[in-house]
Amino acid sequence: MSDQKRLFLVDAYALIFRGYYAFIKNPRINSKGTDTSAILGFMNSLLDVIKRERPDHLAVCFDKGGSADRLEMYKEYKANRDETPEAIKVAVPYIYSILEAMHIPIMVKEGYEADDVIGTLSKQAEKEGYKTFMVTPDKDFAQLVSENIFMYRPVFGGGYETWGIPEVQKKFEVTDPLQVIDFLGMMGDSSDNIPGLPGVGEKTAKKFLAQYGSMENLLANTHELKGKMKEKIEANGELGILSKKLATIMLDVPVAFNEKDFEMSQPDIPKVSEIFQELEFRRLIDNFNKTFATDTSATPNTQTPNSKQSETKATPKEQASAGAGQFSLFGGDSATPSNQNNNSETEQGQSSEYTRKTAETTSHFYQSVDSGIATKLFIKNLMNQTSVCFDTETTGLNPITAELVGIAFSWEVGKGFYLPFPEDKTETQKLIEQLRPFFESEAIQKIGQNLKYDIKVLAKYNIVVKGKLFDTMLAHYLINPDMRHNMDVLAETYLNYTPISIETLVGKKGKNQLSMRDVPLEKQTEYAVEDSDITLQLKEHFEKELGEADTQKLFDDIEVPLLRVLAAMELEGINLDKNFLNTLSEELNKDIASLETKIYEAAGEEFNIASPKQLGVILFEKLKLVDKPKKTKTGQYATSEDILSYLAKDHDIIQNILDYRGLAKLKSTYVDALPDQVEESTGRVHTDYMQTVAATGRLSSNNPNLQNIPIRTERGRQVRKAFIPRSEDYTLLAADYSQIELRIIAALSEEETMINAFKNGEDIHASTASKVFDVPLNEVTREQRSNAKTVNFGIIYGVSAFGLSNQTNLSRSESKELIDTYYTTYPKLRNFISEQVDFARDNGYVQTVLGRRRYLKDINSRNAVVRGAAERNAVNAPIQGSAADIIKIAMINIYNKLQEGDFKTKMLLQVHDELVFDVYKPELETIKTLVKTEMESAYKLEVPLDVDLDIGDNWLEAH
Repeated sequence: MSDQKRLFLVDAYALIFRGYYAFIKNPRINSKGTDTSAILGFMNSLLDVIKRERPDHLAVCFDKGGSADRLEMYKEYKANRDETPEAIKVAVPYIYSILEAMHIPIMVKEGYEADDVIGTLSKQAEKEGYKTFMVTPDKDFAQLVSENIFMYRPVFGGGYETWGIPEVQKKFEVTDPLQVIDFLGMMGDSSDNIPGLPGVGEKTAKKFLAQYGSMENLLANTHELKGKMKEKIEANGELGILSKKLATIMLDVPVAFNEKDFEMSQPDIPKVSEIFQELEFRRLIDNFNKTFATDTSATPNTQTPNSKQSETKATPKEQASAGAGQFSLFGGDSATPSNQNNNSETEQGQSSEYTRKTAETTSHFYQSVDSGIATKLFIKNLMNQTSVCFDTETTGLNPITAELVGIAFSWEVGKGFYLPFPEDKTETQKLIEQLRPFFESEAIQKIGQNLKYDIKVLAKYNIVVKGKLFDTMLAHYLINPDMRHNMDVLAETYLNYTPISIETLVGKKGKNQLSMRDVPLEKQTEYAVEDSDITLQLKEHFEKELGEADTQKLFDDIEVPLLRVLAAMELEGINLDKNFLNTLSEELNKDIASLETKIYEAAGEEFNIASPKQLGVILFEKLKLVDKPKKTKTGQYATSEDILSYLAKDHDIIQNILDYRGLAKLKSTYVDALPDQVEESTGRVHTDYMQTVAATGRLSSNNPNLQNIPIRTERGRQVRKAFIPRSEDYTLLAADYSQIELRIIAALSEEETMINAFKNGEDIHASTASKVFDVPLNEVTREQRSNAKTVNFGIIYGVSAFGLSNQTNLSRSESKELIDTYYTTYPKLRNFISEQVDFARDNGYVQTVLGRRRYLKDINSRNAVVRGAAERNAVNAPIQGSAADIIKIAMINIYNKLQEGDFKTKMLLQVHDELVFDVYKPELETIKTLVKTEMESAYKLEVPLDVDLDIGDNWLEAH
């Protein structure tokens, strides 16, 4: 092993930003409301490097004030950067304090970037005989790589990769790392706003470097180029040279590499611990102490810093074989401690505290079950359990068409069984019949991840999954609604474990992807049983956290029972009139063509209306509709719907463009797409309801999305005509909550004036208009009612005077006066809004009437815009979420009544506040009473809930 000393230079902001965004879906907020994600992410990375590499010398390099020289050369340099997130601004002083307490030098120079500081120091250290490792994901540093200077890049999913000269040559297709400067200069850099050569992207830059070797040589030989590329490069030669200068890392920053100052030394552990305690980094204190303990082969910590502590304690034997910390993977007492001055290549066999576990590094017992006597013995054992995790493996993702390949079972951590199913459907049915007693046992709890899918698959084999259910995806959704809930993410976050990737078994998506049936049994077993084992372990975590988050009742009484309801609705599907949609498509073609003609006439020429770039030139350069039009970050005119909507009432061409876009989207998204989404086997459309997407608790619809069919336009409404009953013996019934969100806000705010209006059956918008405009109820004009309606609904979403004026014909001052009058009229409503915001500031969340929490990490932000958005959510989330909870209760109760009464009527769709039923005509009157009663009594509020019912031969008629 080389005795050459090693220096690690850390690009501070690169790792700070990386750490912050790593937690973006699951931010770390402490009890004081401080977002500590950036600090925690940076410290995880820094400690990871120290533990892995045990560097001799280390420094952390910061930017300060940007690059004065580059800004002098090009004033637009980095001008497109978004404002630094507040959490990062807050983080930097803490990180400075931690580094000072750790006795790690902070290298920073006013007017220079960290890139330049690192470049200068790495070259100085190289002259002193050091090997330097630049810790950064930023590809720009590749230009500095030499025989003794390396990039040490964090990679997605954990770990690092080292780039030396061969890696840079391969990555950029250059012969010398210095050519990376030419590469960056040619193609530019959008993140730094370096312009580059127009028309030159990554492939072209590599081609030019292979042919000419440098920017200067390319510009000296432009006569060899052809066409527009020749013109562009000749016209922008100076821009290319400027871009190369901007991309060049400076090596003459006035900083000095002092060998003694950069030496790693023992940190001030009490001081660091004090800072960590202030930040509430309880587990990081433990990890930090172990990192700098004299004996690094102490008891391992198998948890990641950002995972929840497991309640299940491992036995000494399990710890020794888990492959975490400093223990050997092969059962020895301990592995070589990682403080032996090893480089990254020699340490890859070691598992650090931050290296995730896998099936290869974790002791487990996964077994496939043979047919015959082995299956009988397995089922006998299975029936003796009280709680079992199971996971189906199928031939595809669509449960309507997928066939069973196998089922995995686990009821003990680290152990599980896999029962493969034959391809023959008759034999498969015989085998599943042997499992029927298990699935239909009320006494055995069934655990799974996304159980709705498994229930739908098993339903095709006439198996009903009974007994208590525990779905880890739903549990985590209630615990942390803003984070992703797929099993891989949960395993990595909570168990520090990376599961086997499905792509390693069946390949990447595409025509060459295998079916699970094509995968060898041994691999099927490892993959499938691991899923059930991991899900079982996640259940252990989430059971406790549901109680801590006070959402156990919501889980048991709402989300889990709803899972069964949604599975039944999705399996049922809805009938579709394809012929009607084909006719509508032809009519839309005519409408779209008519709008095209009008737009071309107004523009004076034909152009691609769907091209934002071409459209922007027509509207803002040729027609000059706006004096100072907005532009996007790429420099083209902004033509988004919100921008055009403001101009539509003044310019016919813009209204026609918006109508054109709406019809084109309607045609492609629904009219032409829906017939292709009819399942051949059922002849019906089967949407998939997602319980774990919207943080408010609302359901979302997918494949196809039936909740976003436009309802405010005539053509949009016509799409609903295509949804029809199953036969002439049935009719569609639509049941819609009337103004449920206004009723909820009236009840929660205890605003008597509004409550009485609802109790008296008044038109709430006319009633509001009567009060705020001070006119008798019978003299309220249509415009006054419309404005009152806008305010009524706008209050829930925090409407401003500016927003109200854009939605009505009122001026901004009139809008402000109307909002002020509204709050004077309904004083308790204003108090309720203030109380909700105060509660959110104190607790970090708000909740619905049933205790569903919406976490608001930005509620105490110093940024007024960010804080304002969180405050609006603090008011809106309990209202919208309560409405979602109430309709879920109604769905569960109605489904149960339909089951108990053995009705032929089926519940088909849920669209926000509306339910759609396929009603058997002889049952119609009974069903109307049942549905209205259950929906209106789903939850007791001070304000009565009111439901409108309509029937029809299609959804539009019934709506």
